[in-house]
Amino acid sequence: MTFVVTEACIRCKYTDCVSVCPVDCFHEGPNFLVIDPEECIDCAVCVPECPVSAIVADTDVPADQQAFIEINSRYAATWPVISQAGTPLPDAEQWADAKGKLQYLLEVHT
Repeated sequence: MTFVVTEACIRCKYTDCVSVCPVDCFHEGPNFLVIDPEECIDCAVCVPECPVSAIVADTDVPADQQAFIEINSRYAATWPVISQAGTPLPDAEQWADAKGKLQYLLEVHT
């Protein structure tokens, strides 16, 4: 089992989860984080740290979020590792409860 970052993270990118990860398995994209399934040690310490409940066990990913298992694996291979918490995106609170955010996955925020 590994953990997966799901759609709730898109356009929020809270990084509270990153600072508690003992193995630096988080990778950072323009507006989303992913977990490297090869590095994750299944400790679950990141799960309660996510303020938008975006992190779930791969066995508990809801049916409408199954694509995020592959998304995490694919982007973990190319996005840089992040090992310290940073600042969420400026409009994170606005997007925290939004649904249907997959279309914004690779949108760049400056």
